[in-house]
Amino acid sequence: MNTKNILRLIEDGNIKKILIIRLSSLGDVLLTTPLIRSLKKQFPELIIHFVIKKNYINTLVNNPYLDRIFIYEKDKLAELKSNLAANKYDLIIDLQNNLRSFRLTSKLKTKKTFFNKQTISKFLLVKFKINKLKEAPPIPERYSESIPGFKLDNDGLDLFTKEQPPTEIIGRNNLIGFCPGSRHFTKMWLKEYYIELGNILTEAGHQIVLFGGRSDMEICSELREKIPNSISLCNDDDILQTAADMKLCRLVVCNDSGLMHTACAVKTPVITFFGSTVREFGFAPYKNKNLILENKSLSCRPCSHIGRSSCPKDHFKCMLELKPGIVYKHIVDLLDS
Repeated sequence: MNTKNILRLIEDGNIKKILIIRLSSLGDVLLTTPLIRSLKKQFPELIIHFVIKKNYINTLVNNPYLDRIFIYEKDKLAELKSNLAANKYDLIIDLQNNLRSFRLTSKLKTKKTFFNKQTISKFLLVKFKINKLKEAPPIPERYSESIPGFKLDNDGLDLFTKEQPPTEIIGRNNLIGFCPGSRHFTKMWLKEYYIELGNILTEAGHQIVLFGGRSDMEICSELREKIPNSISLCNDDDILQTAADMKLCRLVVCNDSGLMHTACAVKTPVITFFGSTVREFGFAPYKNKNLILENKSLSCRPCSHIGRSSCPKDHFKCMLELKPGIVYKHIVDLLDS
């Protein structure tokens, strides 16, 4: 469909109810929040609904700019489709843009607009190192381009913890958060490096707090044992609790992961490692104090746009050459800036 007039239709009040679809994952959903907020603030009468997988609903559950959230569950798709049809949306913004989201809305007779995933450009960059993404904006701004001409506000990501109290770290000073986990090996800074950096920071008077979800229990437990006085707040994927605790940290050291975006959403500065991925894909920390550490000397980067289970060159220099001593100096500089 021709999407050029969508913004005008919203401005004129001809689009009154919008459905946004982004089913997963943690970081991708958090990156939708500038669009949600900006739409609602610029057009307060606009009704905005959202469809998301159950695993990630807490990223949006307290969001004051949403009027309703629907949960996507495979075994309840017929019920979900019926509910969506009954709402008679004026516009569907499909930020997932895959077969699942297409099937979900294919029978809804309404205007639709889609997130441009830049699939070919990502393929060219990964496979042939042809970089057509040098000028590509960050993902939140690319999400907003699904409404041509619409501009986001100047704020960052949102994650509303509401009245969620912090855990036992409340009242402690000089807290540095570590998020050592990731779904993909090539997006993880070395476990041994986290341990070494943790010991350096501890000797300098900081206390390390370890964050992660269900899949990060093992690595967080090992780091807790090897970093003196460290505290593991790794939990069963309770993102609201993790976010509430992250607020108390002076800085979070993390991989290119959903927890990086979580720290940004609660306005905690981040130092993050980009190994197999690069910032051109659009997933850099958004409008938050940050520093990205990456090995720019390697011609093999990026080797993936999402991460891999092993280094295809068997040297893993993208992470191995980011030494803990160098990272510590950057932390000191960022804390002092």
